[in-house]
This record gives sequence, C-alpha cells and structure tokens, in this order.
Amino acid sequence: MSVDLLPVLRPARVAWDKGRIIEQKRPLLPRHVWSIRVRLEMAGNTRDLALFNMAADSKLRRCDLLALRVRDVFAAGHVKERAAIIQGKTGKPVGFEVTATTRQSPACWIRDPEMIGLEFLWPSRIHGSPHPSTRQYARIVRGWVMLLGLEPGAYGTHSTRRTKVAQIYKNTGNLRAVQLLLGHTKNEKHGPLPWR
Repeated sequence: MSVDLLPVLRPARVAWDKGRIIEQKRPLLPRHVWSIRVRLEMAGNTRDLALFNMAADSKLRRCDLLALRVRDVFAAGHVKERAAIIQGKTGKPVGFEVTATTRQSPACWIRDPEMIGLEFLWPSRIHGSPHPSTRQYARIVRGWVMLLGLEPGAYGTHSTRRTKVAQIYKNTGNLRAVQLLLGHTKNEKHGPLPWR
C-alpha cells in the first residue's frame, strides 16, 4: 500500500472544557461593583478604575470595549455623556450613556501623561499591539474578582457587561429594555436569564 493513501492521523487532544461545568457568567452585584471601585481607587490604579467603570457602564462586549478610541468618548476637553460605536460582532451602531460617576475616571485617565498622543483609550503595554487583547482583559477581570475573594470561575468578562442590565431587569422586568441596551436584535439570544 502506498504511503500517500494513508489517512492523516492527528493526536487526540483533550477539550479545554472537559470535566468543567460551563455556564453563563454571573453579573456583578452592586456591592461587588462598589467594592472593586473602592479598592482600585485606594490602590491609585487610574487605568483599571477607568476600564472597570467604563465596562460596567457601557455594557459593551469586551472586543468593542478594548477597541474604544479616545475620540469615541472624549471631545472638547470632556468625557461625553452619550457615545456611540459600531459593534464588531454585528456591524450595527450601539449607543451608551456614560454616567457622571463613570465620566470622572476616564477623564483622569485621559489626562494621565501616559495617554498623551495615544489613539486608543486602553493602549497596550506590548509594542506592536494597539490595545490589550481580550485574553489580557480576561486576566484583568479575574484579578478584580479575586480581589473580593469571589469564585473566579463564576465570573468573567461578560459579568461586567451584564452588571447594569441585571439591575435594570430586576427593577423593571423589561426584557425589551435589556435587549436594546445590550444591542441584541432577537429575544432568543438571551436564553435563560441568569438574574431571575
């Protein structure tokens, strides 16, 4: 038999999630948000405080959050009250409000000497990369969760995206509002709601 006709054998590779319980990540509770903010303020970590506040307030996916440019949220010497971007996943525009509390931390971060002349709101510390990778952001979020002593496997980058809408849904029960805030087009995307 010719060697050319033999099938290609690939070594068996164990799936990354084998034996793990994979579920939707929980949203952060208001007390968690407050605790993370206080700890980042006490540590004087301006960048992470601005990143956390913007992540919780904007409800953007991690890829869209990391790709924010300074001009998207900053104009005429101030952080905008409302901003809009084109979503990377859907290609559709999505607007978000930046509350007064949140506007303070990005304003401090943008005025930091490290930010002079930079295009991206969260510049990468690695040369050749314009902004942090989604994997790096996942490590940052894991660090925030571990600061509080919470189970890191139960929370992830999507937890910050869900934080504000979980509270809105809990208070109003309005699924359509949640759908619009997250930039979803169909109700079926939500699946089971983790905050019920």
